[in-house]
Amino acid sequence: MTYLTRVTTAAGALLACAGLFAAAPAQAAPRTSFPLSDNWLYLTVVRGETAQSGDRHGTLLLCDPVPLGYARAAEACGELAAANGDIARIPQKKEVFCQMIYAPVTVHAHGQWNGQPIDYQKTYSNKCTMEAQTGAVFATEH
Repeated sequence: MTYLTRVTTAAGALLACAGLFAAAPAQAAPRTSFPLSDNWLYLTVVRGETAQSGDRHGTLLLCDPVPLGYARAAEACGELAAANGDIARIPQKKEVFCQMIYAPVTVHAHGQWNGQPIDYQKTYSNKCTMEAQTGAVFATEH
């Protein structure tokens, strides 16, 4: 439920900002000055093997001008910056030992990084494996 609250709050802020620009006179700043940068992702985590199954949890991760979205947003934005927005290139944590319990988790990220579209989806065998391979990007519960 907290995920919906965070997403709703972020979406409300975006709509409020959009409303301000819509109500501005013709001499207002162009849309390119909108306060969001090109580095944002909408992240979902679903229990199960498909994006349609299980409980869906989503978070809007904003990386510029300051990291926002959840408690580990700064860490996630740093990892994404180092990987140039490519989640698959985030280095795997080396000293993590995950139990071999099959409890699949499917993640999806869509948005943009440095103006390039991002669409990443993968199913991991369990949450521990997901976090070991994606760092803080999908670790929205902490």
